[in-house]
Amino acid sequence: MQERIALVTGAGRGIGRSIAIQLAKDGVDVAVTSRTESELDEVVSQIQAAGVRGLKLVGDMENHESLCGLVATVSAELGNINVLVNNAGIGSSSAPQPFIDFDDAFWHKTMSINVTAPYLLSKAVLPSMVEANWGRIINIASINSKVSALHGAAYAVSKHALGGLTKSVALEHAQDGITVNAVCPGVTATKMNDDRIHYDVDRTGTSFEDIETGASLLGRRILPDEIADMAVYLARDEARAVTGQLINVCGGRLMGV
Repeated sequence: MQERIALVTGAGRGIGRSIAIQLAKDGVDVAVTSRTESELDEVVSQIQAAGVRGLKLVGDMENHESLCGLVATVSAELGNINVLVNNAGIGSSSAPQPFIDFDDAFWHKTMSINVTAPYLLSKAVLPSMVEANWGRIINIASINSKVSALHGAAYAVSKHALGGLTKSVALEHAQDGITVNAVCPGVTATKMNDDRIHYDVDRTGTSFEDIETGASLLGRRILPDEIADMAVYLARDEARAVTGQLINVCGGRLMGV
């Protein structure tokens, strides 16, 4: 993976942080984005400790006008991006509601971050990937790309849309040396998911521990590093025949889909 340059969005913590650090350990120069600069400082420090270049870029995925500039900055500082990880997202935990009461503003915010930002970033990096005849776009989706989410309509719809985006771009660029895939995590141990579990605790009266134990057939939640393992594999040359796939990493929670 040497001489590869990655951009990982939402890399300040959780899944994005794990992916960025594991890519660096694989020899990839990594640019990371987040809204919180202090989180990025720690991630870049670990990237550089792996002996590769790291670049922090504070940004907001809702600011669509800035995304092309984000890509241009990475290209100027590190070189053309050939591994894009669209990880930044907003979950149902921010405003879980029954569909009939759903907040319209939150709906539009979710689509903006979870669908439109990956669409725009993918468009921005594709020309240089096509020219180089090599590229990897890895979208961090969800098992809710395939099944519904109770009191999380916007999240489920946006992740279904991200799955459609994955397949569409994969179809058009399969002969350009570019693969496009989505990793679909199950219930993963992140702060965002902690908030969702607390909502379900209040809603159902079930304990946090019982919900966590029932999160997968493994009797636990998935770890961010376990999602990162799949993302890093998809970024490698060994995964050159894998494209257009929505790959579950969910501890058996979802089978056959």
